[in-house]
Amino acid sequence: MSLRQLLLRLSGSWRGRSSRSPAHWNQVVSEAEKIVGYPASFMSLRCLLSDELSNIAMQVRKLVGTQHPLLTTARALVHDSRHNLQLRGLVVLLISKAAGPSAGNASCQNYDMVSGIYSCVVELLASALMDLVHGVYQENSAATEGNSITDGTGMSAWKKRTFLSHCALLAKSCQAAMELAKHDAAVQDMAFQYGEHMAMSHKINSDLQPFIKDKTGDFKTFNLNSAPVILHQEFLGRDLWIKQIGEAQEKGRLNYSKLRETIKAGKGVTSAIDLCRYHGNKALEALESFPPSEARSALENIVFAVTRFS
Repeated sequence: MSLRQLLLRLSGSWRGRSSRSPAHWNQVVSEAEKIVGYPASFMSLRCLLSDELSNIAMQVRKLVGTQHPLLTTARALVHDSRHNLQLRGLVVLLISKAAGPSAGNASCQNYDMVSGIYSCVVELLASALMDLVHGVYQENSAATEGNSITDGTGMSAWKKRTFLSHCALLAKSCQAAMELAKHDAAVQDMAFQYGEHMAMSHKINSDLQPFIKDKTGDFKTFNLNSAPVILHQEFLGRDLWIKQIGEAQEKGRLNYSKLRETIKAGKGVTSAIDLCRYHGNKALEALESFPPSEARSALENIVFAVTRFS
């Protein structure tokens, strides 16, 4: 089934927002923080990790005031430009609480077994950080190329790049938390699936903000390689897309307001909303493997908030 056929079938498949879902994102986060007992900040993960984390933070602090690209990556790990907090730490704490202790974790473990588990976790998170750096590099390269307006990036390539830059770290962190608790491979996979699909849904939601009614005035420009734009381009066809780019040019500069209205009149925005909800559904399906609990409900509410557009 092609991407276009899939999107056309999604409009009636969304499960809908739970009646117990909080109305606003801040309320969702606040309630989730009460469940885990910690604020959703990067440094709160010291409760789970060693003091090496704070040592890394101290080294990064020395770069403040420079133009080092590592600062941009570090800032993204701590601060979310839309929601003013970083979600990853909160989700990892929630999914750990939702899964609970494993049966194997209750038994005594010898040193070699524990050492082996930690080695696997370190390797997993190292690969996640490599993915993140690779993905951010690809995004920055696309943004600085002179032909980025018409670079022809397809949705398949966009999803691969977005997984690296936005999804891999959360997905593998959720998986690592299950590995630390000695949960089996099936539970680890469901944790990974939740992290991947929730992060993908969150990224698409962020891409949609410049095109959402009553919010367009907050965005003078938008990313021409964002999900709604790429979907618009795929539905429209490359030749017509290049023509629309040309028609939106005024005195040698791109009129984003005019192009935004053109994109909103097409299928890209509604298709991106459907795709956001598709990944939200996949995240909710992964949570069905975990027993009912406050933590699981909080994870569900995060999905409901990210996929809410009314």
